[in-house]
Amino acid sequence: MKDQSKIRPFPDAQEDVRNWDETPDTAQTRHPAYRLAFADNDFMLRDELRPVRLQLELLKPDLLMNERGINSTIVMFGGARIPRPEDAAQARTETLAGLAHFYDVAREFARLMTLRSVQSYGREDVIVTGGGPGVMEAGNLGAKEAGGVSIGLNIVLPHEQAPNEHVTPDLCFNFHYFAIRKMHFLMRAKAITVFPGGFGTLDELFETLTLIQTKRMCKMPFILFGKAFWTKIINWEALAEAGTISPEDLDLFHFAESAEEAVALIDGFSDSICD
Repeated sequence: MKDQSKIRPFPDAQEDVRNWDETPDTAQTRHPAYRLAFADNDFMLRDELRPVRLQLELLKPDLLMNERGINSTIVMFGGARIPRPEDAAQARTETLAGLAHFYDVAREFARLMTLRSVQSYGREDVIVTGGGPGVMEAGNLGAKEAGGVSIGLNIVLPHEQAPNEHVTPDLCFNFHYFAIRKMHFLMRAKAITVFPGGFGTLDELFETLTLIQTKRMCKMPFILFGKAFWTKIINWEALAEAGTISPEDLDLFHFAESAEEAVALIDGFSDSICD
């Protein structure tokens, strides 16, 4: 007996593409106008199709993560330039060399969280990084060492940026739009962690904090690794003293130095997830 849920009264898109490939070669069929719109790269890349591409970029990773059964993620933001400890001597600045230990902290944090994730068969507490080098590589490596899966959200940049080799292959995504990429970081987020980084990390940090501050996003554990770094880069108290943020906004995040401390902060988070 046929599975009624799979009966289709019309040919699917892939079948139409196969049929189109077998169309007789004529002046009409060779012309770009005759191509199926969804199979026509030149058409899909037109400026006027940007809204469609935005939607597709939002939809594709979401569908694939749903098919994987991923319900919640642990977000790891952080700099691509943070070196491995063994490479610290070749770091471009003394400060970067001093931040190299955060590679190991990120790796251990991801390992500890993924040990929990594997108990849910990779559905909960899945590590998600930007998929690149530095802190991102450390996060994906730690997840792999724990025997679990991890997500990498890479992005096309003018200079070459390939995903690191530790991202789970079928959870490795590539983006054109920064905005859609950041949405995917947060759509399943259960906790946010931020390691030292540059402009990109600051962008991710402040956009996420703004969403939580304005209650556009549920309150959740928000952990900054490396208090000395973050208090030097950002004068948080000055913002509160100036009145540009409220004093209670300083309670939206916490500092941690070690993987174990961050895990304890996540476990001790007592605020309602969506108060």
